[in-house]
Amino acid sequence: MEWDRNSTVWLLATVAVVVILATSCGGESEDQLQIFGYDDVFRDEIIEVPVGAEVEWRMEGENPHNVFAPDGSWESPFVLERGDTFARTFTEPGVYPYFCTFHGTPEGDGMAGYVIVGDVPDYQRPQPSDQQPVETWSGTTIRVPDDFSTIQGAVDAATPGDLVSIGPGVYNEAVVVRTPSLILRGTDRNEVVLDGRFELTNGIHAVADGVAVENMTARNYTINGFYWTGVTGYRGSWLTAHNNGDYGIYAFDSFDGRFDNSYASGNRDSGYYIGQCFPCNAVIEDVESEANGLAYSGTNAGGELYVINSYWHDNLGGIVPNSLDSELFPPQRGAYIGGNLVIDNNNADAPEKGLAPLAWGEGIVLGGGQDNLVEKNLIVNHNRYGILATMLPDQNFWWAERNVVRANTIAGTGLGDIALIGPWAPQNCFSDNTYSNGTNPFLLEFFHSCTGINLPVVWDLNGVMLLLGATADANYGVPEGMDYQTWPAPGPQPTMPGADSPPEPAVDVFVQPDLDMIEVPQLPDGVEIRAREVTMSGVPVSDPTLFTVLFSLWAYFLPLALVATWFALAIWDIVRRQEEMGKGATIAWLAAIFLIPILGVIAFFVFGRSRIPAYLRWTLIAGGIVAYLIVLVVLVLVSGAV
Repeated sequence: MEWDRNSTVWLLATVAVVVILATSCGGESEDQLQIFGYDDVFRDEIIEVPVGAEVEWRMEGENPHNVFAPDGSWESPFVLERGDTFARTFTEPGVYPYFCTFHGTPEGDGMAGYVIVGDVPDYQRPQPSDQQPVETWSGTTIRVPDDFSTIQGAVDAATPGDLVSIGPGVYNEAVVVRTPSLILRGTDRNEVVLDGRFELTNGIHAVADGVAVENMTARNYTINGFYWTGVTGYRGSWLTAHNNGDYGIYAFDSFDGRFDNSYASGNRDSGYYIGQCFPCNAVIEDVESEANGLAYSGTNAGGELYVINSYWHDNLGGIVPNSLDSELFPPQRGAYIGGNLVIDNNNADAPEKGLAPLAWGEGIVLGGGQDNLVEKNLIVNHNRYGILATMLPDQNFWWAERNVVRANTIAGTGLGDIALIGPWAPQNCFSDNTYSNGTNPFLLEFFHSCTGINLPVVWDLNGVMLLLGATADANYGVPEGMDYQTWPAPGPQPTMPGADSPPEPAVDVFVQPDLDMIEVPQLPDGVEIRAREVTMSGVPVSDPTLFTVLFSLWAYFLPLALVATWFALAIWDIVRRQEEMGKGATIAWLAAIFLIPILGVIAFFVFGRSRIPAYLRWTLIAGGIVAYLIVLVVLVLVSGAV
């Protein structure tokens, strides 16, 4: 093999460029006087600083936040998005509480914290409320509007275990529940309506343990319809949540819960959400999610978490448990998804925000998740993938690991009924699934089986590039769904049977479902399984976007062009030297080039004593690879994946 100084200089220069581009992705060092606002918690929520220090709040979550003093003496701008900062200098010693008006309360519940300035000798860490949840109904009923004209007034007057019974009417309130073990029940699901008029933040925000909310509707809130945060014990039953700015029915940093017999539509982020909990000890069952950004989202949530026997359809994307750095305790792990009917989650018109477009046209997505079990679901008619286990880029790259996908039925899918995106994806296994439109990569159940071969790596370059293109779509607002404020309201939903039955607080709610009773659902009448999607360069023609086309073309054609060039030059060199090489060597090298993908032609250029100058060979091989990696880094940066 020949080598010269010019080759060395050229290689060192290209490697330096790659290193510079790659290291430009690094984050900033964390300042000890900086408080990070995630979804939906401050870290660190209590910080001690000297007099005269400047404290900066930096928002890292996908949800909007702010920083307000409870007494109104200072405040940030009303909306701080991801990457925004707010700073304040504290010139006097003391205790300075703060909270997010969207996700916390002035009393310090939910997303709230304290700045301790200087020497405060009598300071004691805030203690939780001395009101304790009770396991039984107290026997006391408070009626709205008979006893109190507002829901908030009735809630504030209640004691643990009381029933707040809400009569028909439209209530323009943002209710905060601070008393544990309350039951809030509407007398009619469709006639008891909390309406935020696109001005108020949350319909019902429960910050106390054991709160159950039943048989009512929350609509037109700028943040969430029904929201539990930082609690143990919650239940939402026979609820309708529509046209809200973030989530429909939402539990965050909460445990021992259940959502059932509910409906969500027209919510920008997701219809249902359980996030930042492990073990969650929670069940979502017998719900419907339609025309939301995501049908279900569950960031960093798992461990005795069951999403079962429900109907998820016509959202932008489907069921998406995921790992993100924007909430604490990643990665997501240990969820069970079974018995669900997942149909047509390709709705580009649905209201959306944030990273929802990453799951556009996909049924069930394990985004950087681990140790999840997906079984006995029916997933049909998705433009991209039916079931997808994929890495998820955020501040870190979260890899899909040790997920089990088995006994599902998938059909009518564009790119592949089942897919695995790597390149690193150890111990994911796929078995006994019924599908007709193939897998991505090919022979997925053979090379990543649950009983036989299970490779730790995947090199499906097109899947990776499609993911990066979809990430770019999400970061640049593609697709742009309808405004959640103008999305059509749903029709009436079934009201709670036995609405006058004795209530129960949400205490010891969690009961593990009998998984042996879960079956693959039947296809509803009138739903036809469509033919396989027509694709061009790996992109479905029904929903091409600039970024998915650009990135996928790069994945397809540049490697093809590089390899074709290597083949042509290698064969040309062999043909002109065949007499010198002899028949045996000529046949052997031709066999290596044609039978050993890519490596054969590289081996020829390295060991075949080619007369092509060394600098040209290294330009073709190393240079081509490095040039491809440089462009790949540029595309990663353009996509916003890091």
